[in-house]
Amino acid sequence: MDKKEIGLNAGKVWQLLSNNEKWGYGVLKRKSGLKDKELGAALGWLSRENKIEFDQCNDELYVYLCVNVYIG
Repeated sequence: MDKKEIGLNAGKVWQLLSNNEKWGYGVLKRKSGLKDKELGAALGWLSRENKIEFDQCNDELYVYLCVNVYIG
């Protein structure tokens, strides 16, 4: 797996998250068709860019897009 593939996978995950809902990790994995390692790298990429947030509820990890509002 290289940076290009990770970036493409991050784009795939971004598209799924673009409906502005919280996605459970398992659902996101199933819908994206990515393996754990690929999904983890894609989420890391998006997290490093401050594009996503994580929410832990009981034993489930949820992921959703950040809403960045800049007033300038």
